[in-house]
Amino acid sequence: MKLYDSVRAPNPRRVRLFLAEKGITVPMVTVDLAAFEHREASYSKINTLQRTPALELDDGIILTESVAICRYFEAIHPEPALFGRTPIEQARIEMWNRRAELELFIPITHVFRHLHPGMAKHEVPQIAEWGEANKPKVIAGLALLNDALAHYPFVAGEAFSIADITALCAIDFMKPTRIKVPDEMVHLLRWHAEVSARPSAAA
Repeated sequence: MKLYDSVRAPNPRRVRLFLAEKGITVPMVTVDLAAFEHREASYSKINTLQRTPALELDDGIILTESVAICRYFEAIHPEPALFGRTPIEQARIEMWNRRAELELFIPITHVFRHLHPGMAKHEVPQIAEWGEANKPKVIAGLALLNDALAHYPFVAGEAFSIADITALCAIDFMKPTRIKVPDEMVHLLRWHAEVSARPSAAA
């Protein structure tokens, strides 16, 4: 088994954080996105979408998409449960993980890919207007999480989950977009400080 990873990208980081929370060690193969290694023929055979992460199992089966990879590890290493235990926990975590992806992670990605000068050769064409149009969506996504965290210690409720991992990776990826969490979002800032202090956040 080996995991194809990219150091600065947020989706591979989701898997690294998940593995760290589980206490699982997997051999890593670094794919340098800046050097376009993900577009080389050798990696394209592993993931035709030319994205990271990708998990190659011992029998040759390849899994892509960060949450799918996390679900695989949840199934073979159930504890600690990061996708929930009861039906309602699992449903809430799925709901909030999707909200974190759709309402925050994706808009942040659009801002980064369409406005950051370093992405000019990766996102062709870059459409600056689209990047700017997504900035208010990022703030709206942050507000959604802040409201939820006014009632619960973690994004999906009482326990740390994949939804927290997704939200943390998204918010930390705001740094190159030069968007900050507004000071008035005190619940989100409290949560961010607490989850950033977990050992897994360094993964």
